[in-house]
Amino acid sequence: MRVLMEQGRIFPIPGMVLALATGGVMIAAGVDIWLVLGVMLVWCASFWLMTAPPAPPPRERPEGVQLTRTGMRDLIEHSGLPMLMLDGERIIVANAAARETIGAHVVGQDARVALRHPVAVDLLSRPGGGSATIQGLTGPRSNWQMSRQPLDKRYSLIELINRTAEADVSRAHTDFVANASHELKTPLASLSGFIETLQGHAKDDPEAQARFLGIMGEQAARMQRLIEDLLSLSRIEMREHVPPSGEVDLPALVSDVVDGLSPLAESYGVEINVTRGEGVQPVWGDWDELHQVVQNLAENALKYGRAGKRIDISTKPVTSPSGRTLVELVIRDYGPGIPREHIPRLTERFYRVDVSKSRERGGTGLGLAIVKHIVNRHSGTLSIDSQVGEGSTFSVRLPVRPIRPDAA
Repeated sequence: MRVLMEQGRIFPIPGMVLALATGGVMIAAGVDIWLVLGVMLVWCASFWLMTAPPAPPPRERPEGVQLTRTGMRDLIEHSGLPMLMLDGERIIVANAAARETIGAHVVGQDARVALRHPVAVDLLSRPGGGSATIQGLTGPRSNWQMSRQPLDKRYSLIELINRTAEADVSRAHTDFVANASHELKTPLASLSGFIETLQGHAKDDPEAQARFLGIMGEQAARMQRLIEDLLSLSRIEMREHVPPSGEVDLPALVSDVVDGLSPLAESYGVEINVTRGEGVQPVWGDWDELHQVVQNLAENALKYGRAGKRIDISTKPVTSPSGRTLVELVIRDYGPGIPREHIPRLTERFYRVDVSKSRERGGTGLGLAIVKHIVNRHSGTLSIDSQVGEGSTFSVRLPVRPIRPDAA
């Protein structure tokens, strides 16, 4: 029905048309015109007295977001964290990250059977949900934070956050502090013991004093080398993510290092052969840090490979698989070599193949760790190859141009 509305009142157009038609019929029937006008006036006035019906109350909308099972699956599918949706204790949805981490086969399984960990089972039994740290969920050294959030009385959501890397960093820090403390404690204990001896029965024995003072000097030098390496490693780690901006002529740097090591090589009876390839371009880097790389590698070759009586050091241009020009530094000795099982751990801090031999030759266990961090800062690579009885080869590849941030 078409109507005209004004301030809550209704004027029905069909009703007014009917009133006018009725008035016309009455006039045609001979009814007095004033009577007809009066009837029509009352009829139309009745429309004025009518009011609009009350508006229907607004439809109430439920609060929150209503999600179906399919909607929940779509919502969590591309989350970077492994997530599971449970119907009671049964897993009904596992997103892509969860399927990759614990396997697609868990969908449809009881969560307690799928996760198979006492801490996880305990968390699943808590009515109000919560969070727990689970060690060994996906591997012997893995560390996960598992959270369970009930959605309603039937459904709940499981979220897994991998904390393994954080735990490894914490463990490495603890190991580093323990190793550094041990390395410093040993020479300190020796110094303390010799001081007590010199203050005691050896105070009137010049020969014993001379012998003990010599040993004390060696222990003091060992502590100094260790502290210098610790400080050097700390500085390098602080700047590891800042690319160097200098330009270094690597063959010239190698010559400088060899000149400095010549007295040591002569004392060991070792010959150092240096080869420079054609077309070696300068690399972008820090002279002092790359000097330390060559110094550490060449000094290690002298100390541990001197039985071979020869060391070869070469620099040459090479091309990476991506077509980038690099400079390769190779330091090879012909000593006893390193068993292959030790090679993956050689760049770990304080790792030694032979602890006693390393200490006898002034090693701190930090030289190759320093080399690794410097090479990383220079966007290079370090590779190690060794054959027992044939010697060891250490290769460093460095780019001749800086790596732009947008090209990384």
